[in-house]
Amino acid sequence: MSDATTKKLAIVTGASAGIGKAAARALIERGWRVIGIGRDPGRCADAEATLRALPDSDFTMIRADLSSLSETARAADKIAQMGPFVDVLLNNAGGVFSRRIITPEGHEATFASNHLAAFLLTRKLMPQLKAAAARSRPGAVRIVAVSSTGHAQCAGVQWDDLTLAHGFTGGAAYCHAKLANILFARELARRMADDGIVSHAMHPGVVASNFASHCDAPMQAYMESLRDRSVTPEAAADTLIWLACAHEPGETTGGYYHERQWLMPSPAAQDDSAAHRLWELSETLVAGY
Repeated sequence: MSDATTKKLAIVTGASAGIGKAAARALIERGWRVIGIGRDPGRCADAEATLRALPDSDFTMIRADLSSLSETARAADKIAQMGPFVDVLLNNAGGVFSRRIITPEGHEATFASNHLAAFLLTRKLMPQLKAAAARSRPGAVRIVAVSSTGHAQCAGVQWDDLTLAHGFTGGAAYCHAKLANILFARELARRMADDGIVSHAMHPGVVASNFASHCDAPMQAYMESLRDRSVTPEAAADTLIWLACAHEPGETTGGYYHERQWLMPSPAAQDDSAAHRLWELSETLVAGY
């Protein structure tokens, strides 16, 4: 049998730097086959060279701008052509922007890159995830969303202003998207429970990475104020890898974690009616891709 069917396969978005690159490395070192997705050509090339140089590495990098639904769909189609099974999907990629950007497809870029891309990628790879679940013990196949405690700063999804046309700030847009991450993970857990697929979300902490480089001035100042509490990408990725690989997280679904510990998300993030509504709305927004 080929490695495409014998090795476990993980998809890691945002694998060109930071937490994603650290997570991809950790999985490769555990003997996994890993497909990474990244946006920046230079960082993608550097990450691919580094990760492919690891002993017994089986790593492929796909370059795609996940703020674009068409590029997200292209990446998903390419992954689907590379094998019949996906055992783990780490929806780690995201971004924050210093100004309001509307993508060519009409979406606010923070919401598109942090939420809609994860939703579409998960949706398009569901046949491969279900196929992996059918050959595995219940709970072995995992989908993990990287969110943030910033979600608690958002009172709810802006149903009537998803593009944040009124009073945009980069920090508020980020918190809005991070709330969407947890609601998506929660609804995904409910919908996939009968298939034995586990869905969790996690907060990585304040990470020493290039994450804040595109923030507006207030958010950059806030991130700078937390610098003494920052952790390395490898430390932040520890919980992500634990959620992907360890036995314990496979026994439950729909959780929210930090440093391998369950956290209570905000009341807005526990709103099951909002989670259902967001799913239905997201289906409409990604229709055709």
